[in-house]
Amino acid sequence: MITLIVDYDAGNLRSVQRACHRVGLDAKITKDPWLVAKADKIIFPGVGTAESAMATLKRQGLDEALMEFFSSGKPLLGICLGLQIALEFSEEGNKQCLGFIPGACERFSFSDRSLKVPHIGWNELDIVQDHPILRSIQNKDEFYFVHSYFAHPQSEAHVFGRTNYGDVEFASVIGRENFFATQFHLEKSGELGLRLLAAFSAWNGD
Repeated sequence: MITLIVDYDAGNLRSVQRACHRVGLDAKITKDPWLVAKADKIIFPGVGTAESAMATLKRQGLDEALMEFFSSGKPLLGICLGLQIALEFSEEGNKQCLGFIPGACERFSFSDRSLKVPHIGWNELDIVQDHPILRSIQNKDEFYFVHSYFAHPQSEAHVFGRTNYGDVEFASVIGRENFFATQFHLEKSGELGLRLLAAFSAWNGD
């Protein structure tokens, strides 16, 4: 089985790869769109901006490869920026994105200056809908976040987990069909993050 981590110059790939290896998932890093389209499983992580990410994906032909992979029904995991640009649109740079899930990403905005942007650190996950990957953890478990934008899917059917930051309750786990994504960093979330990676390695996309 070929598991690939998509390289689109969005950082933290080696840490994701190390986390995969810790759970027995032999994941290779690639920026080859042909390999991405033909893989058995894809991990789509990332840090950075939606604007630069989409520009790189288009330049390398990875946007079309990811769309082809998503259409294949094979398991696809998004992490952090990989969740955000899976929506249709991001306020960050006013960019049209991949559109696996209808909806948009919005920026945190607080009148309370004690609430910093980006949202950084450990926070709770409220599981709102069952998913095979989430069965390895418990409600209110904590994961590690680093982000300034948050997902707002059009349909609650695509929301599997929520998290509160200040007065904003945002979708921190989303999914549709064979796509599953977390706003938090699995590779930085200790044992619980590894449990989710292990669950993804066993998931067939159904």
